[in-house]
Amino acid sequence: MPGPTAASAGPVGKARTLAQVYRRFGEADAAATSPLYERVAVALSESDEALRAIGTAPARKRHPTVILAALHDLALAGRAPALAAAYAAADGDAAAGAAIDTLLRTTDAVVAVAARRKPRTYETGRCAVLYPAVAEAARRVGAHTVGLIDVGSSAGLNLHVDRVGITYSDGQALGDPSSPVQLSSSIVGDRPVPARAMPEVVARIGVDPDPVDVTDADDTRWLRACLPPDQRDRMAGLEAELALAATDPPLLLRGDAVEVLPDAFAHVRPDALPVVTTTWALSRFPLETRLRFLHRLDEAAADRGAVAWVSAEGVGVAPTIPTFGDRRASGHSIIGLTVCDRSTLHAEALGRCWSRGRLLAWLADSRGAGDVVPTGE
Repeated sequence: MPGPTAASAGPVGKARTLAQVYRRFGEADAAATSPLYERVAVALSESDEALRAIGTAPARKRHPTVILAALHDLALAGRAPALAAAYAAADGDAAAGAAIDTLLRTTDAVVAVAARRKPRTYETGRCAVLYPAVAEAARRVGAHTVGLIDVGSSAGLNLHVDRVGITYSDGQALGDPSSPVQLSSSIVGDRPVPARAMPEVVARIGVDPDPVDVTDADDTRWLRACLPPDQRDRMAGLEAELALAATDPPLLLRGDAVEVLPDAFAHVRPDALPVVTTTWALSRFPLETRLRFLHRLDEAAADRGAVAWVSAEGVGVAPTIPTFGDRRASGHSIIGLTVCDRSTLHAEALGRCWSRGRLLAWLADSRGAGDVVPTGE
């Protein structure tokens, strides 16, 4: 086992050693989805030298998802050809050896990438949740055009929700059937999602402290690097979405969501409904910040007349959104719709979703107006 310096995983490992963190990641987390990363992570856990190299990264940047993505980034950039070849061949043993060799030879480069970047989650199911919810928001307000503002913007891919095709397991289809990006989602229960088309999108704005620009080669390479190289279907899906987004790049605003939102609203023309979307973004913020975020929506509504917020967040994370009585950390998320006008706030839970939108239960009565909460409360 490595000595105290190499074994310390900081906040990542808590009571576990760094070796245990990597072994657990390989055997428990990666095993079901990426045999390649399972083999690499276990090999790293068994190498004292590799663990010492990882231990030179900042404590919060030692997690396997960050270090493996940094190694993958170097391979994609042509700076680790042996590792790139092993990944391309999906050769676990060769990848394990090449990963350790790359880490030892280029420790400073790996640590520099890990320190500068944060893991990015790419999940296509988000659009299957967002499309019917944004369309419902427009219906509630009677809007014929919308401006999309995505917080925690996931490279702005959510901002092209109207340009993808979505097929649900019950046969329902939404969006563009000719789009190069075709997604699917399984319906849970017997209520279909509303068959309403989204109105015209006239603005696409991403808000993030560290936004990913789909027109920047380094940024898009990092998105690819955050996917295990043997997940070919997900990689192909990402490539299609990046190509689609690059044809109409969103406006990216860098900064804290609470501070930047007024700027974002200013970029939506007056006759369009601003629809803010958050997908698993608010859990990073304390409750006080989430309430300030809600206050920003209320302020914008006072000026504009109406603002909508579509959320897919863990149970109890989105302020004012009912939870169906579900317990926190219950394994699913709540799809919420909040509409602020000049005097009231209407908040409703539209349904539940699992696996980042790959399973969806639509529960709302689309004829209803939701719960009404006075804005002063």
